[in-house]
Order: sequence, then structure tokens, then C-alpha cells
Amino acid sequence: MDCGRCGTPLEKPGDYCLTCNTANCDTVVVVFERARAELTMLDEEDVIGETTVTTIPEDGDESRVVELRNFAGLVADEVRRKRPEEVYAAGDRDVLREARAQLHHEFFRVAGENPVERVLERRGERALEVVETPPREKLGGTHSTLIGGRKGRRAIGVVAGHPHVKKIIPGPIDASGKGSRTSLRAKVTRADGNGNVRLLLRDGSSVQENRVVTTAMDTETGEFVRDDLNDALREAELQDGA
Repeated sequence: MDCGRCGTPLEKPGDYCLTCNTANCDTVVVVFERARAELTMLDEEDVIGETTVTTIPEDGDESRVVELRNFAGLVADEVRRKRPEEVYAAGDRDVLREARAQLHHEFFRVAGENPVERVLERRGERALEVVETPPREKLGGTHSTLIGGRKGRRAIGVVAGHPHVKKIIPGPIDASGKGSRTSLRAKVTRADGNGNVRLLLRDGSSVQENRVVTTAMDTETGEFVRDDLNDALREAELQDGA
């Protein structure tokens, strides 16, 4: 492929041209699998190229962490060479999360079985816009008390730290449940029609339902946020049995 402006040959489709300082694609769509990532480069309504990045997953815990980081880094490098305005992604959440952490471009989740077609259909719409507000500033509402002490605050912090969460509104505490010795557990419930979810905290006999406002626009995209949040809570060891 040659640069659309000056005609200089590009090493890979959609690469940014260093000769005339021109971007040759405005969007990259990445579909992640655990062992491979398919990148599709778009320029407005046109698909101008595809690139595949692969890895061999490791078995050991430490080796797996390094391999996952390196795999995500290769994907991030491919995106950087394009210098796109937007990056859309779908697929394996572990790789997606690691790649997102290594990129500084605008990053959006895209739902659907055919992510590239979905992006082309919804050009001009922002799918799951990233929120830049610091996590500590996302907590609001009339109820300021959180159950679970330090663990409760940690669960709220995990949710508030998600890039597609706009605001968390703590709800009243219901202490009428049956007593339990189980430590605090957290779970994010199914998204409503507006893409918002609820963070359910349980601590002994107390239950608190906290409203979570997201950047999702419907149930389908809200479910992507819910899956991400439950994964994060599970990794923080706050969800088993929730």
C-alpha cells in the first residue's frame, strides 16, 4: 500500500506516513482472541487493510503474565504505527484490557458478532466513550455510607476505575436479611435499557444496591461493561459467592 497523499510505499496497510506526516487510516478495529488479534484499518467508509498478530499462550502463572503483556504490546505497537483517531475493540477481555492499558488513543468497546460491520454501520456514534474523570470524583448521590468497610470502598474503587463508568450513586442499606459470616461480596447486575447497571454489595446480613451510570447506550453495550466490571471484581477477590 502507498501513502494516499505522497505515494510513498508503506510497510503495512494503514501506516502513518513519516515522509509527508499524513495518517492513512482514521480508525482501527481490533478483534481479540487469546492467541491472535485481527486488526482492520478503516478510512471513513473504506476497509483499507488487515493485519494479524499471534502468540503462543504460556501455561505457568508468571510466564503467562509476561506472554500476555508482550502479546498486548505487539498489538499496541501495530495500532501506534497507524496513529488513528479512534480504536474499537471486541473479544477476549484479558488481552483487550492489557492492550488498552498500553495505549493512549481513544479506545471504545464495540458489541456484536461482526465488529467491523458494526463500526461501519455506526460511524459517527461513539460506542462506549471513555470517561476521563478521576475515580474518586465519580461517587455521588444523597447516601454517602458504604457497607463493608475497607473492602466496600475497594469494590467501589474497582468499579469507579473503569473507563466506561460515569458515576456511582450509593443506595440505602438494607440490614433485614439473614445473618451470614461471609465477608463482603460484590456483583454487577444485568444492564437496563439505557446501558446502566447496579453494583450489589453484600456484607453479612446487610445489602446495598448502588446505581452505576455508564457510557453505554443500550442493554447490549451495557452488558459489555457489566462483564468487564464483574471480571475486575473477581480479580480483586470480591466476587466468589456474590
